[in-house]
Amino acid sequence: MSMVFVHGSGACGDIWRYQTDYFPDSHAVNLPGHPHGQALNSVDECVDWLRQYLKGRGCKDVVLAGHSFGGAIVLMYALKYPRELKGIVIIGSGARLRVHSVFLAPCEEAIKGHPHKWHEMIEEWYRRTPPDYRRRVIEEQKAVGPAVMLNDFLACDKFDIMDRVHGIELPALIICGESDFMTPVKYASYLGAKIDGARMVVIPGAGHCVFAEKPEVVNRAIEDFINAISS
Repeated sequence: MSMVFVHGSGACGDIWRYQTDYFPDSHAVNLPGHPHGQALNSVDECVDWLRQYLKGRGCKDVVLAGHSFGGAIVLMYALKYPRELKGIVIIGSGARLRVHSVFLAPCEEAIKGHPHKWHEMIEEWYRRTPPDYRRRVIEEQKAVGPAVMLNDFLACDKFDIMDRVHGIELPALIICGESDFMTPVKYASYLGAKIDGARMVVIPGAGHCVFAEKPEVVNRAIEDFINAISS
């Protein structure tokens, strides 16, 4: 069984280093435009790109894990191509991802040449992560740039499967940081209630980047989930 991790808005695969180092036969994708190539404009487009990516690598018995925007991609994949997956892990995401202007405006200002608030926003996201991790991922996020982040946010804003998510019949693990201000616990609770048999884990003392803030706890939860699927 292999795990494939999908990053969130404006990020790249390296955000998952604590997971790819921990899980054998796992890797993390870089979505188009993050930073190379042309960014895709919708969750559906990302799903179809990811499907071709997995086929191209010959991936079998896949458990897909996604954070935030990546979580939306994984949820949609589970709806469209359930037979191609063994399970899903959704971290800091939801069945609908409306994006507040407080996150859009800094991207728009940065595109116009005023990046200060955008930089502050990114630094706040990773405030709870270890210093060496924080420095590296912030540099990588700045390399991806505000235009791609805005593009991802707008794709998130259009995403809404609240009336369809109950159709997911795969084993599912839902993880959320207790203090997540972008995708709060109620988002995870909705997924947990609507996806039959889903496991839900709320992690105290963690925010939106729970997988990097509390990697040991997240990795144990994922490991237990995979063991349950395997058995």
